[in-house]
Parts: sequence; structure tokens; C-alpha cells
Amino acid sequence: MIKLGIIGTSWITAMLIDAAIKTKAYDLTTVYSRSQASGEKFLASLDLDTDNVDVVTTLSDLYQNIDVVYIASPNALHFEQAKVAIQSGVHVIVEKPSFSNPTEFEKIESLLATHPDVRLFEAARHVHQPNFKAIQETVAKMDQLQGATLVYQKYSSRYNAYLAGQEPNVLTREFSAGALYDLGVYPIYAALAVYGAPNAVQYLPRLLRNGADGSGVANLFYDNFNVTVIFGKTSNSYLPSEFYGLKDTISVSNIAELEKVTYYDGEGNNNHLGDVPEENPMIRESQDFANIINDPTKNHAEYSQWFQLAKQVNQTLFDLRQSAGIEFPADIKE
Repeated sequence: MIKLGIIGTSWITAMLIDAAIKTKAYDLTTVYSRSQASGEKFLASLDLDTDNVDVVTTLSDLYQNIDVVYIASPNALHFEQAKVAIQSGVHVIVEKPSFSNPTEFEKIESLLATHPDVRLFEAARHVHQPNFKAIQETVAKMDQLQGATLVYQKYSSRYNAYLAGQEPNVLTREFSAGALYDLGVYPIYAALAVYGAPNAVQYLPRLLRNGADGSGVANLFYDNFNVTVIFGKTSNSYLPSEFYGLKDTISVSNIAELEKVTYYDGEGNNNHLGDVPEENPMIRESQDFANIINDPTKNHAEYSQWFQLAKQVNQTLFDLRQSAGIEFPADIKE
């Protein structure tokens, strides 16, 4: 069994723990929290036996007795937490976006080179789903690609606090957050997983009073087509996402959740692709990561592919921010 430790006590951490346990490949052993009380409260909320799970309040204690750590802290903290894990010989699953900028990513890549037995995974759960793989396979068969329109716009549970004058972490540049890095990362990941890295990018954001982006439209430019990405945290959208061929189109109910994927052939016919997703969308990625940890040689090609995709996404997110003049404090750290 892979001994799992976690950083972060939000709903997404609980979902990852549930998924990991359901694969029967992991055993939750340690929870890191800033306080013993909050860590114990989180454990008590989980629907599993946690009698043998430790709560620790320092990273050194966390990394002593685990094989892999799942990091779901605010984005700006990912780099330091992942760095210490790798130096400790611990595999890393880091929630997207993995790092604030390419400089951080390159430092982590260099550190991994000195720890060849350690693996780092970015938890982009949707690209591991069977329905997403069905999209990739169908796009590859289209005679002529004409781009895509990808939408992910969801009212943030923290936006009311922002409107009341507060500064929630997920809506501040100080924590390397905002609409692009919190929600836009889903469709950006999808675009690059299907089409590869773009030739050029442009981001037109709607900025909040603190300089973070609350919503925006990103354009990804390829040789013969463009991809338009619409996302935001200040309102809800129920529009589907679409991938375009010459007359044929793939329609996706939600580019992050992938509940329903439909192929329209342009002649009046349509059929559903893929299948009904699992109740917990993190099971597939958890199993994929376990396969690589347990047999890195056999699964090296997949690991390399996912790592390079994560690197391309990191660069694209940074380039989009640069085009809009959005800077993070993490960008100016030495």
C-alpha cells in the first residue's frame, strides 16, 4: 500500500482521499494542518476509520512516514511544500495549477533530476477521465480541425465575501489565484491535451479591485485555427463547450466534469461518446498515479507525457497572465 499524506483540509482533499481509498492502492496515514484542532476536525468529517491516522503541524513530521503527499493548499504555497517533499524523497501529487510560474516549475524539474526515484504529478483530474480520452480520439479523426470554444464559469463560494470587502485567498494575486488559475486552468488543460501548446496567446480579463482577475476570455492561436476559452468566478454559465471539425462537432456539457459528450456528424446524426462518469472524478487519476509509483519503469512514457503537459500548461497560464499585465508576488521572488 502507498502511504498517503495530505496538505489542505478542503472538500477537494476529502474527495481525493475518498478516491485514493477506493482504488485500494493507498492508505491514509498523515494529515498536515496548521493546527492540531483543525486537522482533527477534518479527520472527524471523513467517512472512514481514521484511528491510525496522525495529525501533524510541521512538514518535517509529515514527510517522515509517507510515500506520497497530496498538496491542495493555496497556489502560492505549492512550490515550497513540493520542494521539501522531493528533498525528503516523497512523491508529490499537487493540485492544479501546480506552480505560480515557469521559474518555479523549472526549479522543481531540476530538483527532480537530482532525486530520480521521486515523481511529481499535477492533479488535472478531467484529462484522466475516459470521456476526455474519447474526445481526444474523436478530434484526432476529424478531417479538418477548426478549433474550439471552451467554457467554465462558476460563481465562487467566496465571491460574496469579496463583495463584503474581504480578500479571500482564491481571489487574490498574493496567493497566485484568480479566475484564470482557479477555473481557467480546466479548459486550458483540455485545449493543450487535445491540440498541444499554442503558438501565441491573448488574455482579456475583467479585473477585481485588488488586481486579480474575476473573469475573462483567453484566445489560444494555432496554425490553422483558434481556441476561445471563457471562464469566470463572478457568475454562472450553463453553456456547453465545443470542439469543431469541418461540419462535425463535439459538444461537452461541462469541460471540467464531462458528464455528457455528444458527437454531431453534420448530417443530422449524433451519438454519445464515452460513458457515465464515476461518482468520484478523482478515482482515475489516483489509479494512474498509483500505477506509476508502483511501477515507474513500465509506465514511464505516460508519466513523461503528463509531466510535459503540466509544464506546457504552466507556461501557457503564465503567458496569458503576461499578456494581460497580471503579476503575482511569486513572480519577483528570487
